[in-house]
Amino acid sequence: MKFKDYELPDELLYNKDFSWVKVLGDVARVGVIEPGAKLVEEFVFVKLPEEGKRLTKGEVYVSLEALKWSGHLTSPLTGKVVKVNKEVYDKPSLINEDPYGKGWIMEIEIENKDELKDLLDAKQVIEWLKEKIRG
Repeated sequence: MKFKDYELPDELLYNKDFSWVKVLGDVARVGVIEPGAKLVEEFVFVKLPEEGKRLTKGEVYVSLEALKWSGHLTSPLTGKVVKVNKEVYDKPSLINEDPYGKGWIMEIEIENKDELKDLLDAKQVIEWLKEKIRG
């Protein structure tokens, strides 16, 4: 689906913190949604979670810095981080350039599949974005 000039793929799930989730069996790949990635223009630093760390839903999983913005995103799911994308550590701008492809952040073992029900589909996240991003 499209929101303004941004893509929000139908096959992904979303949380209300600018993250997307792609379910890959018992693991979920997580990244930053395109509207969040493009609005900050270019990330210059990313602090990735540690592989093996257990995250709780709502806990900070990544810290990001752009030229005119810095902040944290919270994990959409509870589970153990099984893989991080080391390429974005070396080149944070991959998040801006290819947020749903090469710019993913982490893969997390899904501990509680019921948490997936709390995530939004593309249509629902667009409604949320309309409130967050005006203009």
